[in-house]
Amino acid sequence: MRKTKIVATLGPSTDDIKIIAKLIKKGVNVFRLNFSHSTHEYHKSLIDKIRSASSKVGIEVAILQDISGPKIRICELKNPIELKVGDILTLSKKIVDEKHKTVTISYPKIIDSLKVGEWVYLSDGTIRAKVIKKTNHFAQCEVMVAQTLHSKKGINFPNTQLNIETITPKDIKDLEFGAQNGVDIVALSFVSSKKDIQTARKIIEPFGTNPFIIAKIEKPEAIENIDSILSEADGVMVARGDLGVELGVQKVPAIQKMIIQKANELSKPVITATQMLTSMINSPYPTRAEISDVANAVLDGSDAVMLSDETTVGNYPIQAIKVLNQTIKEAEKIYDYHKKLEVKKSESIAAAISTIAQTLNPNAIITFSRTGRSVLSIAKFRPKQSIIVSSYDIQTLRKLQVVWGVNATYICDVYDDGEALIAEFLQQAIKDNLISIRKKYVLAIGYPLDVKYATNEIKLLEQHTMQYILNKAKK
Repeated sequence: MRKTKIVATLGPSTDDIKIIAKLIKKGVNVFRLNFSHSTHEYHKSLIDKIRSASSKVGIEVAILQDISGPKIRICELKNPIELKVGDILTLSKKIVDEKHKTVTISYPKIIDSLKVGEWVYLSDGTIRAKVIKKTNHFAQCEVMVAQTLHSKKGINFPNTQLNIETITPKDIKDLEFGAQNGVDIVALSFVSSKKDIQTARKIIEPFGTNPFIIAKIEKPEAIENIDSILSEADGVMVARGDLGVELGVQKVPAIQKMIIQKANELSKPVITATQMLTSMINSPYPTRAEISDVANAVLDGSDAVMLSDETTVGNYPIQAIKVLNQTIKEAEKIYDYHKKLEVKKSESIAAAISTIAQTLNPNAIITFSRTGRSVLSIAKFRPKQSIIVSSYDIQTLRKLQVVWGVNATYICDVYDDGEALIAEFLQQAIKDNLISIRKKYVLAIGYPLDVKYATNEIKLLEQHTMQYILNKAKK
């Protein structure tokens, strides 16, 4: 079964419950809600549709809330501005004069931070200008790379140290909304340090929920602080769009590999995102280069790959998921399983499970997990076998949908008796055809059952062992 997960962003092309159900059947594991757009009412309707479709299909999926962060944009323009090389584009704090190519931006105080000689990139870097004059009220920029400038287009300052908070007042409201409505994963945009993750956690904690917090890596400061960010975040996203604008597209492949490797070593899920199948927005077929890009992201060690415009406004969202699914499966035929990575003391059991699985070749690995931590440790070593997870915490099961190799989840009752817990799982899993009593499995469990991070026992389940446990449970 496919190990690398699929994240799909919902939007106008896919916000119908029937389409969401089809996407689940085609292989979507995580649905992304982009809070840069739309209202809370719209996102609440999507959450309800996802949960309903998931229940009807009988496949658990996760909901990822992508917080917009301080995305800087050009403010509203009555008409697009035709720019030519050599034109002067003025960024003003207050005045908009389209005739004289003067615009305002969503965070006008940023103009105070600009210096002569620094670059300004607009529209994902398709327009590039250099600051040639600066006052307290405006910055004049000479256009070096030209294109038509439209309303609400993004603007980046790759050389400028920006003094703005990563989590905006809007983000705080969005985080509270997500916590109240049970999102499973939160992606923070424009993270620059581990402090940003800590701040988000403090906002979410009072609501009694515990989503994975994913740091989106898209700024030079994030690359500089990648080790401390990884130590604090539950996972990371290689956000290649803004990374390419901020650092140059030529540097993105090496940065992608570096981030994925570091995340893998720390047992942190990593999502590779942006422009994976862009041509499929308007075409039912991808390019060869796009297929190679997806395959390389898989072979690099991504836990998940993500689609954005392809499934929000694209004309072929179902086909895009199908192509992604097929490409991942082909890449995983040559995947380097059972990684020989550094083993921390807390990962000894997980490393042993991978070694046992490589030697005995069981049909799957079964693990019981309260928090998901043991699952992350097992996934780190990339066993060839699928990982089946049993937990009594539904949010744990949902957020593990973004983790490599987790192919099935099972909700169980709370027990203080390990054998009773295993017996309940075996009875239901065999009934649901999740496992077969005629096959072989490696099982990991921790004692005492109610202690976090306590996986400390490995069992080999063969027919006679499973039959013994089931017979004993009947007495």
